[in-house]
Amino acid sequence: MTSSATLSGLAFALSSAALYGININYARLASFEGVSGTAMVVYRVLLMLALAAAAALAWRLPVAVPRQERATIGWLGLATAFVGIFYLSAVAFIPVAVAVVIFYTFPVLIVLASPFVEGTRLTAPLLGIVALALAGVALVVGPAADALDWRGVALALGASVATATQFFAAARARRTGVVAKTFWIHLLVLPTAILVGAASGSLAPPSALALAPFAVAMTIGGYVLGFVLQFLALARIPAVVGGIAYCAEPVVAALSAVIVLDEPLSAVQLCGGALVIAAIVLNVLRESRRTARPVVPTD
Repeated sequence: MTSSATLSGLAFALSSAALYGININYARLASFEGVSGTAMVVYRVLLMLALAAAAALAWRLPVAVPRQERATIGWLGLATAFVGIFYLSAVAFIPVAVAVVIFYTFPVLIVLASPFVEGTRLTAPLLGIVALALAGVALVVGPAADALDWRGVALALGASVATATQFFAAARARRTGVVAKTFWIHLLVLPTAILVGAASGSLAPPSALALAPFAVAMTIGGYVLGFVLQFLALARIPAVVGGIAYCAEPVVAALSAVIVLDEPLSAVQLCGGALVIAAIVLNVLRESRRTARPVVPTD
């Protein structure tokens, strides 16, 4: 892998992380005007489906999924649906900074679930990283606990669980192409989002998007462009390097919330967010050293 490819991959990853971080603030802004997170998920999925189908036709790319990965793609689509629905809906009830930090506990959940899902072993450094992240969440949520709506906390935590599920499923779908994966994931997300929206009464006609056109455009556009850049990045850099770059997302989200939404952050909350991000970075670096360790042949 050339240095230029690595640099461009990092640039794509950081740009994608920044777009995702800004995206969630405009989702909250749109919710203030009556545009639900579920409605935005439905319409951004329709856009992604159209783009994936156009790419497949333009470049004559296959969209077939190998038989052995069909169930996995099903789980991946379901998890992706709930990530978007829960995360975008959480910010209608709690500040973006709090939602982001709760959501970014998903790397911790992945670590804790790994022994059961992938048979990996929990070590003292891993448990220390988990404790550091949980302490950070407590600092961020603690000062505002009295003012927090339990629905927002539950939704953000649900998005974290769904993301952890998404990662495990994605790791097992290695034979399906990127365009095919994008197409089928979003095709599965669409009915799930529609059913959830219908059940919760939050589904709205396209005209509802006109209630907050700029915020909706920023939310949907940020997701689509961030999604594309994410795949461009991961085609050029290892997942470990990308993971470090995506640690910028919660930082961008928290800082942009101050500008976009005028949501103040206390010193304690800033320290808590820093602890969570530090835990994520430490875990990625630990995994990087582990995978880089040479294998010593045995006689």
